[in-house]
This record gives sequence, C-alpha cells and structure tokens, in this order.
Amino acid sequence: MENNSLLRTDKELAELYQRHVDQVYRLCYIYLKNPVDAEDAVQSVFLKLIKSQMVFNDHEHEKAWLIVTTRNHCKDVLKNWWTTRRVALNALPEVSSWNGHEPSGKVLARLLSLPEKYKTVLYLYYFEEYSVKELSEMLGHKESTIQTQLSRGRKRLKIDLGVNYLEQQKY
Repeated sequence: MENNSLLRTDKELAELYQRHVDQVYRLCYIYLKNPVDAEDAVQSVFLKLIKSQMVFNDHEHEKAWLIVTTRNHCKDVLKNWWTTRRVALNALPEVSSWNGHEPSGKVLARLLSLPEKYKTVLYLYYFEEYSVKELSEMLGHKESTIQTQLSRGRKRLKIDLGVNYLEQQKY
C-alpha cells in the first residue's frame, strides 16, 4: 500500500472490492444464513469502508478490518427488530417455489447450525486459514479461548455429522 492518502480512488476501491468481496459474502452468509440478506450486508460493509477514513498498512490489515466490520454488521442485523420478528418465507403456507441459489451440503448446513462462537472460529480457521494467534487478535479473545472454541466446535460438528461421515471423507 503505497498511497497513505485518506481518499481512495475509484480504481483502488474497485480493486479492494474484488480482492475481498467473496470472503465478505461467505462470512455474511455464515451469519445470516440467507443469500439476499448476505448480499445486502456485503453492500453495507463496503459502504462503511468507502465512508471510513481508515488507512490500511497492508492487504492483511484491510482483510482483518473487513472481517471484523462484517462480523459486527451481521451481529447488528441479527439484533435488529425486523430480523427478530419476521417469519421465514418457507414457514408461510402459500410459498409456491423458491429458486434462490443457496449453497448446499451436509457440512455447510451443520456448520451453520452451530452456535455463533463455534461457527465463526471454525470458518475463519479452516476456510480463511487464519492462525489461532490471528483469530485471537481479530476476535479479541485469548488464544486458549480460541483453541477451546475450535475444539468444542469440532466435537459438535463431528457429533452432528456422525463419526463415520468424517472418516469417509478422508478416503
């Protein structure tokens, strides 16, 4: 990052967006469990980035900032009165069909069903390949807490998937 100016050009913003949009979307989807809400959250996170005066030291710094901002934004969305009081479309009696493109898969479904503290840590550790130390700094918890959450999350995921499923995936 050569430019330390607080103002970013359109080209810099476009490059930053292209670098991180997939990661931000996946994290939003992990939290919100809905592609439409995840897309809205991605837009909001990048709007926050555009409005911010944050100067990043390097690409890892901007990535960490986006992860923390995404997590906080998704938590705010989940606490919002609209989110807590609405009814899911599939719970309504006259839903004819929904052709939304949602990722499927047994592991993803089970990961999404885990409590937030486990799914966030497991996602960032395995999918984004952050170390325990990096997660500790990013999430504001001790390294031992992150390790405990990883261990408990793995155990819960293993139980949910069944021991045989994980052993079958090795071969």
